[in-house]
Amino acid sequence: MSDILTTLFRHHLWANLRLLERCAALTPEQLDASIAGSYGSIIVTFQHIVRAEQSYFSRISTGKRLERPENEPPMTFDDMKASLQKTGAGLLEWASKVQPGETVPIDWDGVMRDVPKTILFTQALQHAAEHREQIKAIMTEIGIEPPDLQGWAYFEALG
Repeated sequence: MSDILTTLFRHHLWANLRLLERCAALTPEQLDASIAGSYGSIIVTFQHIVRAEQSYFSRISTGKRLERPENEPPMTFDDMKASLQKTGAGLLEWASKVQPGETVPIDWDGVMRDVPKTILFTQALQHAAEHREQIKAIMTEIGIEPPDLQGWAYFEALG
């Protein structure tokens, strides 16, 4: 089972970093592009991916909500890369540590609920994948070839 989890979370980290690298080469105008149905612009969506993963990882590793300062400044590409490397490695490490019955209390629309940590892992993977696809769709719409982030491309990149 750990090989499956390791592969899933290594692909997740690889895909995040590969897309981030591609986005870092875009112009400010391209980074501000958006399409209907997406979370927001490319840069806003990427920062959302990073901040959400920080939150999921905090809940998984500490059991606590990540406190953020109000009016947190936008992250640079270097900030996002460092964060994704940290949380990606953390998710890899914690995937083998968390036991099936472990939960974390989360305020769910005003009601405290014990949520299985396994659900947070699922959300971390799915959330990022959904928003990576939105960014890729925006890139395609503005005439930029997005990177191939499929499992096959990951396998090929491994050599």
